[in-house]
Amino acid sequence: MKKHYSKLFPTLASALILACSAPEKQNDGWQELFNGEDLTGWKAVAGTAEFSVEDGVIVGTAVAGSPNTFLISEESYGDFVLELELKVEHETSNSGIMARGQFDPEARDGNGLVYGYQIEADPTDRGWSAGVYDEARRGWLYPLELNPEAKTAFKLGEFNQYRIEVIGDEIKTWLNGQEVAYVVDDMDNSGFIGLQVHSISNPEDSGNKTYFRNIRIKTENIEPTPFQKDLFVVNNRLNELTDYEKNQGWRLLFNGENAEGWVGAYKDSFPDFGWSVNEGILTIAESDGGESTNAGDIVTTEEFSAFDFAFEFKLSEGANSGVKYFVTLEEENTGSAIGLEYQILDDERHPDAKMGREGNRTLASLYDLIKAEKQDRFLKPIGEWNKGRIVVHPDNKVEHYLNGIQVLEYVRGSEEFRDLVEISKYKVWENFGEAPQGHILLQDHGNEVSFKNIKIKTLN
Repeated sequence: MKKHYSKLFPTLASALILACSAPEKQNDGWQELFNGEDLTGWKAVAGTAEFSVEDGVIVGTAVAGSPNTFLISEESYGDFVLELELKVEHETSNSGIMARGQFDPEARDGNGLVYGYQIEADPTDRGWSAGVYDEARRGWLYPLELNPEAKTAFKLGEFNQYRIEVIGDEIKTWLNGQEVAYVVDDMDNSGFIGLQVHSISNPEDSGNKTYFRNIRIKTENIEPTPFQKDLFVVNNRLNELTDYEKNQGWRLLFNGENAEGWVGAYKDSFPDFGWSVNEGILTIAESDGGESTNAGDIVTTEEFSAFDFAFEFKLSEGANSGVKYFVTLEEENTGSAIGLEYQILDDERHPDAKMGREGNRTLASLYDLIKAEKQDRFLKPIGEWNKGRIVVHPDNKVEHYLNGIQVLEYVRGSEEFRDLVEISKYKVWENFGEAPQGHILLQDHGNEVSFKNIKIKTLN
């Protein structure tokens, strides 16, 4: 027996030593959501498009007459990092990836409705792939007008690599390694992963295919990946900036608690009536509908030259207001102070929308100078919040945005700009709109209008 053990012992000892000394296999925490063979763990809902597995790839086939169809995971997820590859072969094959998706099986007469955060796959010239869309609910949260450099990232007819981080209330996307979208929103804290085959309007497009492969998710020990580029953040927190925004130079111009940083136009203090701060909202009360005849306009105590200025506003029915910039207060005129104006207006009910020239007094227009070119689908109804944005570049190029969509641009001081001034109400003011710096103004036009999430970044 001893002889037997003596022969065996070195072998066992060697094996034990090797086992102890061998490096432990690292588990990186990724889980495969698709086994490459069948659709185990997935189910198709809301439409009749077909899903199959071919050569380790999920293939979605468009069907005429079907609404949007989704292949959704049977499991729900809260915080996660998701990676997958997606290919579309025809520009009509719009697709997308649901992140924390929701499903109402009783909607649409029992046919079901998928809604929630969707990361876009857009093969058209519009190029909004990896933008964030709120399917069947609020519409676009992050159109790629906010990040035009990313419009060319998607490749038609090729597999595209998506990375989606959904951690806490932050959603970030990458497409083929490029940083694309950053949304902060807390409407859904968990939900399924979904793969979309979009409805088709032309029956001839029936049979077009969308492909998905290498789908994996990580749900534990995840940390946000910091963006390296300077991207605009759609931040739906109330008067609160992300660390990323702060690092990129953004700061709040309204702290949500009081009127610090604002005074009445032509005054040394903030109006003691009319304007109020309540539960993080800055509101001008309804009065007589006149221009700066009640509490009056308010202006920033600071002046700005080149800047990126974002704000949210909510109109009451029939209301009129505005955000003015490059306000110098040197004119000392009666009524509202003079400056370039981002018009805020109920276009349907206020008569000012039909005055001026060719619609240049409508919502988001450069008041009395340039009409905002906007589509109804990107407008929020009266009583809901809309997002405004004014960007003044160091070279005097100016852009107006409404709900993430650029609606006009111009160059301060250009010949075209001065020609427009000469046929406007502003022609009486010398060098109108060309001051090197000025205040930002919120207008009291005698109607109830509210503001929140007012933030600015100076540009060099």
